[in-house]
Amino acid sequence: MRRLAPILAPLLALLALSACATAQKIGAANDVHALLVSIRDNDTAAFDAHVDHEALKAELQTRLAQNKKTKDLAALLGPSVIDFADQALVRPKTFRFVAEQYGYKRDSQIPGAIAISQALKTLPDGRVCATKKKDGPCLLVFTKEQGVWKLTSFEGDSSMLRLKL
Repeated sequence: MRRLAPILAPLLALLALSACATAQKIGAANDVHALLVSIRDNDTAAFDAHVDHEALKAELQTRLAQNKKTKDLAALLGPSVIDFADQALVRPKTFRFVAEQYGYKRDSQIPGAIAISQALKTLPDGRVCATKKKDGPCLLVFTKEQGVWKLTSFEGDSSMLRLKL
């Protein structure tokens, strides 16, 4: 048994880390499932419980400031343009189109947490992200805040968001 200890110890440590990552992804997947249901059902209260509006507004501000075409306009309009964009874009109807990119139509059954967890990738900083393909790039990033996994970043192309006034 002593000869196996140097071999088993790293293997057991690896299994323990894997179990933690899996538990983290399943926990996140439960909240992602709730977010998808809120998008499907156009439930603003449930949607807002799983979205960090301030983080998304900060991300939008950064995107506008880095884009040559929108930089001057954003500076001219000031923070009100970010607040308007948050109210107009960060809502269930807008994200329904993003969900459709994942194959979730209005009449689609939303998969459970285990299936969703397989589409999540754990990031080095503890966040998780949803990818369109198994090893694809992150599209939606979630951060655990006060016990709830919330959408904190949209890494996809902003053309995926459709504004409906």
